[in-house]
Amino acid sequence: MHTASALIDTALAVQRINGMKPRRSSAWNAAFLAAYATIRVMDPLLRWTWFSVGLGITSRLTVRGRRTGKERSVLVGLIRVGGRWYVGHPNGEVAWTRNLLNSREARVAPRPEAPVDVAAAPLEHGPERDRVILATAEQQPFPANFLYRGARRHILSEGRYFRLEAR
Repeated sequence: MHTASALIDTALAVQRINGMKPRRSSAWNAAFLAAYATIRVMDPLLRWTWFSVGLGITSRLTVRGRRTGKERSVLVGLIRVGGRWYVGHPNGEVAWTRNLLNSREARVAPRPEAPVDVAAAPLEHGPERDRVILATAEQQPFPANFLYRGARRHILSEGRYFRLEAR
């Protein structure tokens, strides 16, 4: 249950974010491309760490490929807002977001031994999506939290986010 103070803080934060005009940024686009290229190179180490000891909000998302039908797994930040789960990508469409948009279902594993089948609903621009973007900047570990805070206008414009609900 939320406290009144937390609800007021969320309302004020959403009001601030709603006053911000979404705008695509070539610089932030390049920064995210570089950051995610680095993450792809480190993927085997990140997966081993996640499987062995956990990695903060990182979870494994498994989605059926829209062209091949094969299951594809990616490590994502599982954002929690108001008791709900969300996933997304800050820099527009990528393969896993296109697959999730196409299939509308996935399996998410907050821990390796605890996969959960989920239905996925894309978030339209609006208050729910804004709260998720705001929470993403708060819940991501250092240094990603600074990247997400600095790029908030870009993410408001380009980010693709989904609500996950257990099936």
